[in-house]
Amino acid sequence: MYKIIWMSDPHYTQQGEVLGHNPRFRIKAAVDYINTHHTDADICVITGDLVNHGTLTDYEGLSDHLQQLRIPFLPLMGNHDQRQLLRQTLPLPTACMTDFIQYKVSTPRAELLCLDTHKTGSSAGEFCEARYQWLEDTLSSTTDKPVYLFLHHPPMPLGLPMQDIDRMEHGERFLDLIARFDCISYLFIGHVHRPVTGVVNGIPYATMRSILLQAPPPRPAWDWESFKPAAEAPNLGVVTVTSTGVSVQYEQFCSFESGAQADVVAQ
Repeated sequence: MYKIIWMSDPHYTQQGEVLGHNPRFRIKAAVDYINTHHTDADICVITGDLVNHGTLTDYEGLSDHLQQLRIPFLPLMGNHDQRQLLRQTLPLPTACMTDFIQYKVSTPRAELLCLDTHKTGSSAGEFCEARYQWLEDTLSSTTDKPVYLFLHHPPMPLGLPMQDIDRMEHGERFLDLIARFDCISYLFIGHVHRPVTGVVNGIPYATMRSILLQAPPPRPAWDWESFKPAAEAPNLGVVTVTSTGVSVQYEQFCSFESGAQADVVAQ
């Protein structure tokens, strides 16, 4: 068995709140929960939007929290992130690309691929020619192990009208590429702050709630001018890989009220 803890979208800030939520409280609660209940996990993957403003102070504060994890962790790029500062403050595999924060991690049971979908100056993601070539070459060199692919931006619409606007550009090309490889076993996607599961081109996928705040469901309809976080508790994911398949469990690590009050201060 191979066990992965999956966190997404912490939107960390060293000072203040994000839309009424305290990111320091929430990341500490998540780390404490993992250290209490999931130290048997092999790794933790964080699918982007690590910080909210992309400042050195915020990355350093986030790093201080993540270094308390009793399991290794892998950070991914989101649209709020900054590549140079991420490299400067957080550990990355030695095989990480120079131009992008993307890499392959080989394990006895599976290959973990972490893809950089960040597009500078945009909330949407992109899949450029260089990233296409890296992914094609990496998948072509994979032999008999299943591949679990982690990325921030969804490559396809999810039935979430506002989030679908800012999905990955050239997502169809991405999906056509991975459909050529039978080794792709699962897609794990961040960005949307809602749990969605499905199958695309025969490949199962899941998205994750943020560990900070949640987007409301698509009904009743809303837009970014009227946006207000949903009164829903944060989750993290527990991904279990066995010889017979994959399971994804969504676990609540604190209540909605914890860390969603203006007077909450993380210790």
